[in-house]
Amino acid sequence: MDRRRFLSAAAAASVTLALVACGDHQIGGVTGPLPGGPTGGSTITVRLADFAALATVGGVARVTSTGTPIAVHRSAANTFEAFAMGCPHAGTTVSITATGFTCPNHNAKFGKDGAWLSGQRTTALVAIPVTYDAAAGTLTLAAPAAGPGGGGDDDDDDDLRVP
Repeated sequence: MDRRRFLSAAAAASVTLALVACGDHQIGGVTGPLPGGPTGGSTITVRLADFAALATVGGVARVTSTGTPIAVHRSAANTFEAFAMGCPHAGTTVSITATGFTCPNHNAKFGKDGAWLSGQRTTALVAIPVTYDAAAGTLTLAAPAAGPGGGGDDDDDDDLRVP
């Protein structure tokens, strides 16, 4: 590669990176369901007793499976919500905070209900259907396959690894 071609390629790459970093959430973003998100017929069963945070209303716990991590929020005594923890902007795994979730890359903030609140403009976290079995003390979630967001741990030792 000659010098002129190299400099042209480097300039194009720099412009692309600047657009991605400062974009309007559409450049390099994910719209609609996350790739690798919930797949039909695939489920994860979660025992509530395995997650102390889910014992009280308002609690949030992370469930780590193969693929996109999932967060579960106990929104009422008998109501639970689940979300793929991949940020809808670029797929980075969001962190659980006292008030909901935060994207560590772009500082987008989401409520415990998954709704976008502030920071990098994006959409809500992808909801995952939840079925609660009070008698068994379990939740059944649609299981995401491998996809964006993943890795990392919030170090609160409440993870359940599902093969």
